[in-house]
Amino acid sequence: MNEDEQRNGWSRREWLLASAAGAGALWLGGAQSAMARDVAREDVPADLTPAQALQRLLDGNKRFASGKPKGPHRSLARVRELAGNQSPFAAILSCADSRVPVEILFDQGFGDLFVVRNAGNVATTEEFASLEFGTLVLGAKVLLVLGHSSCGAVKASIAGGTVPGQISVLYQHIRPAVNSGGGDLAKTIADNVRIQAATLAQASTVIAELMKQGKLQVAGGVYDLATGVVTPISL
Repeated sequence: MNEDEQRNGWSRREWLLASAAGAGALWLGGAQSAMARDVAREDVPADLTPAQALQRLLDGNKRFASGKPKGPHRSLARVRELAGNQSPFAAILSCADSRVPVEILFDQGFGDLFVVRNAGNVATTEEFASLEFGTLVLGAKVLLVLGHSSCGAVKASIAGGTVPGQISVLYQHIRPAVNSGGGDLAKTIADNVRIQAATLAQASTVIAELMKQGKLQVAGGVYDLATGVVTPISL
């Protein structure tokens, strides 16, 4: 070690090691930032068709259920980008169950999905208004009614017992599925999805017109709480 190195307290070897470490940290940070940008920039094509929008949802669920989610559009940069506008590619009518986090199970992020939730994923007047806004005004290409396994609202409707407060107001919407389900919970859940989807498609003139024009597809699915898989339901 020469006199200059002794005065500065660093040997040439120490300087080289420190420089290499700094360069490595800068490269890693740059790579991570680039990856974050790539994830955040999964832009939805402007000409996305309703069928492609539905497939985009199912592909995201496949990633989630296989343990390989991308987690797109979840950065603070994405939040800021959407502060003045939104254009979700899909609208979802889902159960309010805390085990059914819609954006996560479809591997989507901020601005991708227009989600309306209530117990039993039923189509009431308020849900009609919100979903018409999400499709006609915001431009969602697919409207998915999403039920889930072991749904408490469906179980309560099947039981038909006395309940506190206003919970029983759900029964009138789920009762047709209870009648067709014949006491089978899984069938009743699937039938409820079909009935709510048909109600939206047929009773809303806005949604019906968008479907007639080929701008919107109404679909159904059931999410399995144990596997994370969404199974499409034929309507």
